[in-house]
Amino acid sequence: MSRVSLQSLSAPAASQPLLAQIHQTFGATPNMFKAVANSPVALQSMWAAFGALGNGTLGAKLGEQLAVAIANHNRCEYCLAAHTVLGQQAGASAAEMADAQAGRSHDARTRAALAFALKVVQQRAQVSEADVATLRDSGFDDGQVVEILAHVALNLFTNYINVALDVPVDFPRVALT
Repeated sequence: MSRVSLQSLSAPAASQPLLAQIHQTFGATPNMFKAVANSPVALQSMWAAFGALGNGTLGAKLGEQLAVAIANHNRCEYCLAAHTVLGQQAGASAAEMADAQAGRSHDARTRAALAFALKVVQQRAQVSEADVATLRDSGFDDGQVVEILAHVALNLFTNYINVALDVPVDFPRVALT
């Protein structure tokens, strides 16, 4: 049971247009957005970040692989389930998403991004020049390094929302590892 009310028709007026956009995008309104809708500014921030990063240079598939790795590390069942579905919609196979959940990939570039993102989370951003150089050596430019960090930040936000508020999972469940 969610620790805050899941808003839909009774959401604050400022949340209503965003909830309508979210519903149109997903064909339903996922519970996470219903929980966040209690704060129109938090909903606006989250939805804008998803939109901006969705248009980034990393691509949807890598963005979703980063999301499942971070969700698994933070034990966020909601984000793990949601981003596994979204990753497969973005072209990742079930095996690729399972590998990403464990921070692995057969692709060296993806593997470097996952390792970096997980190190950022595990070490609270205390990474070295060598860690950033590894990303560059794997084909990421400075803008993409920053974009990976933006994905980390957004996923920490969503993980914390879902875990702290115990938002009910409304996507097919995926077991944490």
